Amino acid sequence: MTTENTTQNPLLLFERDGATAVLTLNRGKARNSLSNALMAEMIDALETCAGDDTVRVVILKAAGPAFCAGHDLKELREHAGERAFFEDVFAQCSKLMQAIVHLPKPVIAQVHGIATAAGCQLVASCDLAIATQSARFATPGVNIGLFCSTPMVALSRNVGRKQAMEMLLLGEMIDAETALRYGLINRAVPEGELAGAVREMADKIIAKSPLTLAIGKEAFYAQADMDLAAAYDYAAQVMTTNMLAADAGEGISAFLEKRPPTWRGC
Repeated sequence: MTTENTTQNPLLLFERDGATAVLTLNRGKARNSLSNALMAEMIDALETCAGDDTVRVVILKAAGPAFCAGHDLKELREHAGERAFFEDVFAQCSKLMQAIVHLPKPVIAQVHGIATAAGCQLVASCDLAIATQSARFATPGVNIGLFCSTPMVALSRNVGRKQAMEMLLLGEMIDAETALRYGLINRAVPEGELAGAVREMADKIIAKSPLTLAIGKEAFYAQADMDLAAAYDYAAQVMTTNMLAADAGEGISAFLEKRPPTWRGC
């Protein structure tokens, strides 16, 4: 625990809403910029979610006027010239983003305000994202002499190459409608409907077999980096294993018998 984080003002709020874990970035005055301490808290929370079978879906949202403004530039400036610190910060960031991808439960980003640089990377790393119609996104590092190289990894795996390069080279804000068209987010909704839209999506996910979701999420990211033939070979093996699971048998029986399934998670 760092001096930045106190009981009265925690960096990250961790709450439970039934089968949903809600993680809230709580550095509103700093536009929820990703300090090293905040990233450590997020990684710990995700590890807790991974080990808790009662958590079925994770919602990532933020307090204050912005979702996330990226890395904490004040913290980076305080360590100017310290290569070891910079290496630690960006390694921590990479660990965080991969923790989201490897979490065996879906993660939904609930986005308002701005999501820039590593904040945009955070949105791109989540499995799903719903934003307000007034939300804006950018990878603006090029404007301050710091190319958004780590955000580029997640961004380029979510949007087309030309769109990603435009965002990275121009460093300009795009609106929610453009982000939706690019594939960076799933939906853009009026501000007053954001929480409800995310909750509705989470509830639909919770109704599915947790085992099937875990298998599917892992397979999705694994096959994405394979060539076509290898991806089909891998996916066929995954489906074979999935077919042998009790939940698959229950799901098929429930469908044929026209009744709701009862998931066992195995």
